[in-house]
Amino acid sequence: MIGYLISGAIVVLYGLCGIRIVRPTHRGVVETLGKYSRFTEPGFNWVAPIFQRMIRVNTTEKMANIEPQEVITKDNLNAKVDLVVYYKVLDQEESVKSTLYSVANFESQIITLARTTARNVIGGMPFRDVNSKRNELNTKLADVLDKETSDWGVEIVRVELMEITPPSDVQDTMNKVIKAENEKDAAIDFATARETEADGIKRANIKEAEGIAQGRIIVAEAKAKAIKVVNEAANKYFVGNAQQLKRYEVTENVLKDNSKVILGDSASGVLKLLDVQK
Repeated sequence: MIGYLISGAIVVLYGLCGIRIVRPTHRGVVETLGKYSRFTEPGFNWVAPIFQRMIRVNTTEKMANIEPQEVITKDNLNAKVDLVVYYKVLDQEESVKSTLYSVANFESQIITLARTTARNVIGGMPFRDVNSKRNELNTKLADVLDKETSDWGVEIVRVELMEITPPSDVQDTMNKVIKAENEKDAAIDFATARETEADGIKRANIKEAEGIAQGRIIVAEAKAKAIKVVNEAANKYFVGNAQQLKRYEVTENVLKDNSKVILGDSASGVLKLLDVQK
């Protein structure tokens, strides 16, 4: 009875020793007597102790900080370059296997490969391009590294060129150039602002002149309309009266000269002859 209990306890202990839990951030590989056996997903897994072992591989994104190094550019300038590489192991079975069996230590080799790649790529570019085209340089470095590490089951996420330090004399020259360009931009901005201000004043003056001219046109049109109304009223109400007044003036002149006057009544048609003496 005691033997059975001991045997049962050993079996239970053996089973418990074989429990392996894989986190969501990892993938596992099980080897049986040193030979690849199977691929494990996150969660509960069991291996046979003594005969099997599990190797866990982190598949999250990692960062490799490359130590600053001096690189000779195409125009023979010694620039100190500091960059960072972001990478991760792909979570597929073949990628995890390649990480374990195709390269001895992929993390340290990525650092070495990044240093040599940076020297080769930056060495083929003039310093001006290296300093001004960082995004293009980062993309080019990432593409080269990703191609070189494709057999390792590793993906190069991105490469960031942190700092590029030129020689001190070149740095002084660059600072002067930058200062001159900033002064030039400031002068252009000032001239543009003054031009905009002058253009605004010009437009305001034009608008004011147009307003004055329009006002004068309106006043002139109003006066013309007033004169037209007066003329129409004069033609309508004063033309007949003026003719009658003219007759009176003629009669007065005739009486002054002691002449005969013929008066006609338009209503009765009777003519009268008057002999008027002065």
